[in-house]
Amino acid sequence: MNNAISWFEIPATDLARATTFYETIMGITFIPMDLPNIKMRMFPIDDNMGVGGAIVDSGGFHRPSATDGPLVYLNANPDVQQVLDKVEAAGGKILVPKTEISPEYGNMAVILDTEGNRIAFHSVPQ
Repeated sequence: MNNAISWFEIPATDLARATTFYETIMGITFIPMDLPNIKMRMFPIDDNMGVGGAIVDSGGFHRPSATDGPLVYLNANPDVQQVLDKVEAAGGKILVPKTEISPEYGNMAVILDTEGNRIAFHSVPQ
C-alpha cells in the first residue's frame, strides 16, 4: 500500500460554485464526470496510481459539514499561505490560519469552503 487514502469526495450543494472556489484558490482545472445519479468534478492527478478525489453532487447522499466527519488535507505545496491568501476573496472562511506542525512536517491550515465543508491544507518545506 503506497497511500492510506485512495479516493476522497467533498460534498457540494452547488457544484458550479464549489468548482469555481477550488479552481480559484488552488489554481487547477477539474475534470468533469457526470454519471446517472452523481455529478463529479475530479481533481487532476499526475498518474493513475496517485490519490484522487472529487467535488461531488450526489443529490443528498453526501452532506457538507463544518464540524462532523473526516478532515481531508489537500496538497498546498509549496506554501499553504498561497492558498489561504485566496480563500476569503473566493467566498470561503479561514478557520485555522497557517500553523507549523514542525520544521520537517511543514504547515497546515483549515478552511470552510463555499459549501460549508471543513477542509484542511498541508504544505511541506521544499
